[in-house]
Amino acid sequence: MKAMVLKGANQPFEMMEVPDPVAGPGEAVARVLACGSGLTIQHIKAGRIKAGFPRIIGHEITGEIVEIGAGVRGLAAGDAVTAYYYLNCGHCRWCLAMLEPLCENSGGNVGRNCDGGYAQYIKLPAHVFIRLPQGLDHRAHPAEIGVITDALATPYKVLRRARVKAGETVAVFGAGGGVGIHQVMMAKWAKTRVIAVDVARDKFDACRKAGADEVVDASAGDPAQALLDLTHGEGVDVAIDYVSMTSTLEAGARALGRRGRLVTLGGAGQIFRASSLDMLLKEQDLLGSRYVTRVEVLETLRLVARREVWPIVTDIRPLAEAEALHQRLERGQVTGRAALLM
Repeated sequence: MKAMVLKGANQPFEMMEVPDPVAGPGEAVARVLACGSGLTIQHIKAGRIKAGFPRIIGHEITGEIVEIGAGVRGLAAGDAVTAYYYLNCGHCRWCLAMLEPLCENSGGNVGRNCDGGYAQYIKLPAHVFIRLPQGLDHRAHPAEIGVITDALATPYKVLRRARVKAGETVAVFGAGGGVGIHQVMMAKWAKTRVIAVDVARDKFDACRKAGADEVVDASAGDPAQALLDLTHGEGVDVAIDYVSMTSTLEAGARALGRRGRLVTLGGAGQIFRASSLDMLLKEQDLLGSRYVTRVEVLETLRLVARREVWPIVTDIRPLAEAEALHQRLERGQVTGRAALLM
């Protein structure tokens, strides 16, 4: 099969002929129609996330099962599928509680610890594949469907994690990013007032189109004060930080109102300071949110199948153009998400 192979960090992709994968016991093989291209896998390519090389990266797939191994149940040849990002074990207490991101025996990530979706075929433990629900035309929209597992499912999980309610005010830090702009969309879907916070002014129009009621240019002054001004001093109900630098986390914490919730995920993951007195007197929550559960992936897929939301994919290219696409990702030039077609 043809595959885009990375032989090391900061190396260009190489289009190579590699052996077709063969399903062993408990495994399945899918033909890949499309694979999303996000910052997580660009971090692997750039060496900011460690991986073993050579490696075929990519995890946001749309595919069709072509082979199942011995003992596999619940999948059949021809099934339309996507993939769960974590190589969770499926049997520890966290997996059994449907909290797979906390798996005690995780084998890592698809496209990082095993070969991923930048290829014509992908082999995974069968339970890592997720069948697509009725109503999703995976052949007509393979790129859009592939990115749902990250770009839309992650914001959907955050809404649940932060207990977001209709009528609340939600500030999204890093709103112009690939997941941030979908968080804006999902927060608007949840019937909240959405404030987009970013330093990329050229993405503010896209944030407004995605549902932002107001935008805050974080490069023009103190974003916490701007959020307080927009809420007449009351503060926001929820601050969601996709940047997670010390400055953004502290701004988000300062901008919280009574019963406010700050959620951090992804980004730099830096240390920050928050006022314990504000946490006490205003009963505030500081929360972390990892990747989604399988149930949350399924629920998000169903939202898209009902056309309640639709992913923003603005750059779709053939596999041969992976290098050029990742150069745009590195420079922050992609609005929403990008994807490769096989």
